[in-house]
Amino acid sequence: MKQKLLAGEPAFGVSVMFPSPHIVDIVGRLGFDWVLIDCEHGSISIESVELMVMAAETAGVTPIARPPVNGFEAIGQLMDRGVMGVQVPHVNTANDARRAVQAVKYHPIGERGLAAGVRSASYGYDMSMSDYAEHTNNETLVCVQLEEAEAVRNVDEIVQVPGVDVFFVGPSDLSQSLGYPGRPDAPEVRQAMDTVFATIADAGKTSGSAGNTQAIQRYLDQGVTYLYTHLTTLLSSAAETFFDEVEPR
Repeated sequence: MKQKLLAGEPAFGVSVMFPSPHIVDIVGRLGFDWVLIDCEHGSISIESVELMVMAAETAGVTPIARPPVNGFEAIGQLMDRGVMGVQVPHVNTANDARRAVQAVKYHPIGERGLAAGVRSASYGYDMSMSDYAEHTNNETLVCVQLEEAEAVRNVDEIVQVPGVDVFFVGPSDLSQSLGYPGRPDAPEVRQAMDTVFATIADAGKTSGSAGNTQAIQRYLDQGVTYLYTHLTTLLSSAAETFFDEVEPR
């Protein structure tokens, strides 16, 4: 999934907010590139994260987790469960972005705690700790969420932070921060998103966002490649198609 993004190709994911390895398994078998394990808004425990990561590996889908906060301990616990990256909420300054990178990466890039017995390190069985640290630094993904008016004001500095792979523009919280809660299509919100996408593109960096098929198509037209829809949106769309096709005319 990270290699697709580096090549400029879109990578499509599904956000899951409740603990279910089975849903993760299905998402992978349906052909999605990655799954977002949402620990900010969902009811997913740290134990469930580990089981969902196991399911993701079996199904060949990349597990990314959203921590509840941009905190060293919160991010470190998710990384040790074996997720391949994090999508960090409410990143408003360049220093916020640097803190996220520090929590995900080992020395010399960051300060993540190094432990041999955790699942992300294959319990210390497959490679030396030094090889594991180098491999993980190369493979893990750091996504920061720009979803407040302050982040829009600071976007020029945020996109220059080294070690960040994706700059995600969050429509829902941004609409609230700008005074239009739940209205991401309001002209002021759309203009702010367009400005941030353009700044990310000018910096030669990868941008991301989320929504239904109409929103995702619009983002694709703007060069956004890190994209996901919510499980509930996916189910709703499939249900509408089902009933359209089977209900008596």
